[in-house]
Amino acid sequence: MYPSPIEKLISLFSRFPTIGPRTATRFAFYCLNAPKKEMEELVSALKEAKEQIRLCKICFRSVLKTEELCSVCKNKKREHSVLCVVEKETDLLSIEKTGEYDGIYFILGGTVSPLRKEDFKKVRGKELKERIESPSSFGLPEIKEVIIATNQTTQGDATATYLVRLLSPLEIKTTRLGRGLSTGSELEYADEETLSFALKERK
Repeated sequence: MYPSPIEKLISLFSRFPTIGPRTATRFAFYCLNAPKKEMEELVSALKEAKEQIRLCKICFRSVLKTEELCSVCKNKKREHSVLCVVEKETDLLSIEKTGEYDGIYFILGGTVSPLRKEDFKKVRGKELKERIESPSSFGLPEIKEVIIATNQTTQGDATATYLVRLLSPLEIKTTRLGRGLSTGSELEYADEETLSFALKERK
């Protein structure tokens, strides 16, 4: 329908999470019609982010390459014996906004589906297990509780089931967020009051 350069842009934008073909098309034409300077700034910002950002060696949150740990992991006032496992960094930020949680985090980097075995290789299950089994290698105390804070979606539930099975041999207290979150909802878009209730009512 469109010249090949535009089709390529649409295809690339379609790879973004939650972005469908229609929105991808809008993005493509916005970029095409935007001032050259604005697009140069966008390209420069993307390049700068890729070059200057690394992942926290403990929780996998984004930090500057000049740092090893994120602000949460290096905060000695946090409860380092409680670990909250989330799907992505935006979920971590949503929980932080509630002010109800003072432990630390682990970002899985995705979800799993029972029908796609390749998904299990994409999430950081192995790293999570190592994080819990060998806390001293990270200079941290023993983990006493793992809160599985995956989204209340089909994939989130499948991921939670996978994590429970993965961690069961470790005989560690494992809880899930309470059902203050409605089925199908994502932490990133939940309001702070609902998230606070879900944290307090975890089981």
